[in-house]
Amino acid sequence: MEIILLGVFLHFIGGFASGSFYIPFKKVRDWSWESYWIVGGLFSWLFVPWIAAWLTVPGFLDILGEASVSTLGWTYLFGVLWGIGGLTFGLTMRYLGLSLGMSVIMGLTSAFGSLIPPIYRDLFTNATEGTLSEMLGSAGGHWVLIGVAVSLVGIAICGRAGMMKEREVPDETKYQSVAEFSLSKGITVALISGVLSACFSYGIAAGRPLADAAVAAGANDLFQNNVTFMVIMWGGLTTNAIWCFLLNAKNRSFANYIDRATPLARNYLLSASAGTIWFLQFFFYGMGESRLGNDASSWVLHMSFIIIVSNLWGLFFREWQGTGRRNRQVLVAGIATILISVCMVGYGNYLQ
Repeated sequence: MEIILLGVFLHFIGGFASGSFYIPFKKVRDWSWESYWIVGGLFSWLFVPWIAAWLTVPGFLDILGEASVSTLGWTYLFGVLWGIGGLTFGLTMRYLGLSLGMSVIMGLTSAFGSLIPPIYRDLFTNATEGTLSEMLGSAGGHWVLIGVAVSLVGIAICGRAGMMKEREVPDETKYQSVAEFSLSKGITVALISGVLSACFSYGIAAGRPLADAAVAAGANDLFQNNVTFMVIMWGGLTTNAIWCFLLNAKNRSFANYIDRATPLARNYLLSASAGTIWFLQFFFYGMGESRLGNDASSWVLHMSFIIIVSNLWGLFFREWQGTGRRNRQVLVAGIATILISVCMVGYGNYLQ
């Protein structure tokens, strides 16, 4: 039981990091979005993952060099697709804010990321563990699946609260907390982000041989996914760098990086902080997943904690200013439902 509780706690830390990482970006001044996004991304997808692997996995470069082309290729490809999800994730926060944006994205990501890997193993592999069939045939699996369903209900309730807010709050109030608010743009990119962000879960599954090799090389199994993360992040960096540099060229914002009329040191520090905090979500996700040993429950726990934290930050930054009591009650009900789902998933893992 202690191992399960540790896994849930590690997922909470990861969810807190993910739900909080965008806050430093809100303080960047006089830079275009694409400029601070890619500066933060260099820390998220390149520098910090490399440092994490170097500190925790002996001979991580040898593991990468000896890995099969298939393993590296699929892991990288899922990283590229996930990178598109991450890119549109940032745009969603830009257009909708933390509360509404997170609710839409995480609802889709939670469903796809937690259920597709077990279904894939059932249909396309000879695996007998971690499959949907195994989950359907055990009491623990039933609790996990019901917990996934309850989590989606809770996320939908949070999304409902967000839609109520959009109808209640005047435009001038919405723009105070989300300067570039656009419901149509935000919902569009949120749908893309929600579906493709689930590819991170697939990338972890595709990179399982890298994690096994890390453990065989003497790495603590808490950190077994850190080499896999490097490859996934390279894919994410590829997608985001291409898009952001295209925007730099289109908007003539390359000058941001050296413009002394802007608070350069402060902007770089804030962007680096956001990128580092962002990566920590997966650093702790990897540790939590290693303790639970079930990617379906790990993914839904991660998504649920992000929803809880991001909505609390939304309240802190007054994104719900001007809403009625009923609206806030719906939001609280959604968060409470997600907390119940977290307990159900944790109990299901304990039974398994």
